[in-house]
Amino acid sequence: MASLGASSSSAPARAEVLALFRSLLRTARKFTDYNIREYTKRRTVDAFRHNQNLSEPSSVSSAYSEGKAQLEIAQRQTVVYQLYAPKIKSVMDVKPHH
Repeated sequence: MASLGASSSSAPARAEVLALFRSLLRTARKFTDYNIREYTKRRTVDAFRHNQNLSEPSSVSSAYSEGKAQLEIAQRQTVVYQLYAPKIKSVMDVKPHH
């Protein structure tokens, strides 16, 4: 029983956490709407900052699982948003012509 608990609470490797972070940011860039794109990027950075000092393997594993779930949601949302997004760009996305 003890070995089962140890294997299920093993924390993800640092490389896995960094890969998740990069995937979340990459997914955020796919949103065509400036506000949603920036919110998603900011939310990703804030969440990783908030969890950076977690040291207990079960806490790290839990936060990682939550991040993976959020990545799946964001990926689905990018597809849906691309299908139904307005064709008008945000003022923040329009580059001034000088």
